[in-house]
Parts: sequence; structure tokens; C-alpha cells
Amino acid sequence: MLRLVAEGRSNREIAGELFISAKTASVHVSNILAKLGVASRGEAAAMAHQRNALG
Repeated sequence: MLRLVAEGRSNREIAGELFISAKTASVHVSNILAKLGVASRGEAAAMAHQRNALG
């Protein structure tokens, strides 16, 4: 899911890709941001790119 966030996808787009609801995608994205200790999707994307976590 971090890859989708890093690609700039919206919660609705992520939900469609993963066959989940937009609300569920929103919760997962929020959890990812919290686990990474970042405040925004942009920061999460930057961190993922810096760490080459998108493999």
C-alpha cells in the first residue's frame, strides 16, 4: 500500500486497486503514516523513496 501512496494515489484509487472500501484504505494509510512517524502522504512517499522501500 505504501507504493500506492508514494505514487500519489487517492484513498479511493487505492481502494479500487485493492478491492477494499475507501474508508478502509483511509484507515490503512493513517496507520502507515503513524508507523512511519510522518505527518503527510508526501513525507511517507519521500521516506519510501529515500529508503528504496518500493522495490
